[in-house]
Amino acid sequence: MLKDIAPPPAADLLLGFDTSDDAAVYRLDDRTAAVLTLDFFTPVVDDPYEFGAVAAANALSDVFAMGARPLVALNILAFPCSLGKDVAAEVMRGGADKVREAGAIVAGGHSIDDDEPKYGLAVFGTVHPDHIVRNADAQAGDVLFYTKRLGTGIMNAAFRAGLADEEALQPVIESMMALNRAGAEAMLEADAHAATDVTGFGLVGHLHEMLEASGAAAVLNWEALPLFDGVLDFSRDFCRPGKTFDLIEWASTFVTLEGLDDEEADARMGVLCDPQTSGGLLVAVPPKAEGAFAKAFQEQTGRTPAKIGRVVAGAPGTIEVR
Repeated sequence: MLKDIAPPPAADLLLGFDTSDDAAVYRLDDRTAAVLTLDFFTPVVDDPYEFGAVAAANALSDVFAMGARPLVALNILAFPCSLGKDVAAEVMRGGADKVREAGAIVAGGHSIDDDEPKYGLAVFGTVHPDHIVRNADAQAGDVLFYTKRLGTGIMNAAFRAGLADEEALQPVIESMMALNRAGAEAMLEADAHAATDVTGFGLVGHLHEMLEASGAAAVLNWEALPLFDGVLDFSRDFCRPGKTFDLIEWASTFVTLEGLDDEEADARMGVLCDPQTSGGLLVAVPPKAEGAFAKAFQEQTGRTPAKIGRVVAGAPGTIEVR
């Protein structure tokens, strides 16, 4: 249906609807292209400041995933007046702090009265037209890295169900608030072929989009996936976001897990399809540059990015998990 509202071809529109990329890119001149995105959602944490920080980090990730630099952000705020100005101010303070950390500025925005709180950002950034990191250029042989831990959806579901306490949730909140700036700078250092941030379609959903656009397949190493503590056990107990079950049905057409009984395969699919909030970057790096990527990322974060698999020749969009 997007084809019905897609713009007509334009030489200066470098990225639009075609490949499910993270942002639109429009060439301004031979040296500069504008990167534009927006993202907002309902609260995923209880603290207003943390909610604002998570939502802002999530929106900024779309710009970082393109290898671009965010410059200006606009607030998108839908909030019930009954909650008062102080709560809304804390949400926007959390967002502003993340925008500032990203090296950009908040320059305004728009708010409406709404029964259900929502917050996010519209973000403008820039990138050299020749240095855009798309999701459609992964090549067979590329190493796949992931820069955060997986399982934010499951861990939030477990917390809401009383199965995980605040101590267990804190690393999840810190991860969601973390910017993907270091990952973006590392992938530029390593001349990454392709990248995307992992959000609502889960790891395999976003990888599928990358592979389909690139005309390639992938093999993932289950043991290499970086999971929050307890995630697989919660998935085995069907403590998952409601959206996960639809994602599993969709992903079953392009994901294979060999040598597992049905229950274990389903539990692992629950993790692979877990919708992430402000997830990490999924980056396809040429083999000769995998050391450069890991080194650059570790120098900036003190963490090692997870090497989770490889891009291979095969039916476009298909994923084998070993």
